[in-house]
Amino acid sequence: MPEVAIVIAGFAVGLIVGLTGVGGGSLMTPILIFFFGIKPYLAVGTDLLFAAVTKSGGTLNLARQRLVPWRIVGQLCLGSLPAAAITLVVLHRLGPASPSVQSLMTSTLGVALLLTALAMFYKAARGRVTQRADVEADLGAATRARHWALPVLFGAAIGTLVTLTSVGAGAIGVSVLMLLFPLLPLPRVVAADIAYAVPLTLLAGLGHATLGSVDWTLLGQLLMGSLPGIWLGTRLMRHTPERLVRSLLSVLLAYAGVKLIAF
Repeated sequence: MPEVAIVIAGFAVGLIVGLTGVGGGSLMTPILIFFFGIKPYLAVGTDLLFAAVTKSGGTLNLARQRLVPWRIVGQLCLGSLPAAAITLVVLHRLGPASPSVQSLMTSTLGVALLLTALAMFYKAARGRVTQRADVEADLGAATRARHWALPVLFGAAIGTLVTLTSVGAGAIGVSVLMLLFPLLPLPRVVAADIAYAVPLTLLAGLGHATLGSVDWTLLGQLLMGSLPGIWLGTRLMRHTPERLVRSLLSVLLAYAGVKLIAF
């Protein structure tokens, strides 16, 4: 397994996560399965810890820029962390390497990628129709959802999906957050999505590690590329041609989703 190729893959995924908020799992897990021949359960477990460390670096950078809406992050975690813990208990009982769980992981991953692709294409095609507050004057109102339970319930759904497939934050997360918090500026939506994924993927990743579902050598090589990649991506976030990048990624993710469903 060429180490340089793995480092480059990590850098590319980290860069895209920083630029667009697309979850690393949406990109890294299919790359590990198709390009590097990693078994699905190892790809999911390794990618979860990869995402936790990578997004920690991105969160620190975004926090220094005062872009992270911590109130939203807390609401999402109230739902996502308990859901992740419950999913891990189920995986412990079934065994992640069993054929039935492997089949469930690949099929669910394929569906999650198709949903991610649709969400990305919708945002790219829709553009910025809704006016969002680009000033900080009414940030308190912008971080209030239509109902307090909605972000908690959304967090629970994403927590289950992420723990099972390592996919679910990113494009799906950003799309739903834009609906739940329509006045929140896009950079803050992306920042919230990256920040709440850190405790979620850390919990899920450590849970997978207890199952033996993490390749530690592979993880280290991926992080060598991803940490500088996400640092650069968060720096360039405001200057990226977002619609073009998301349109191209939606096509690639749809293709990967179809292949995984037929895997």
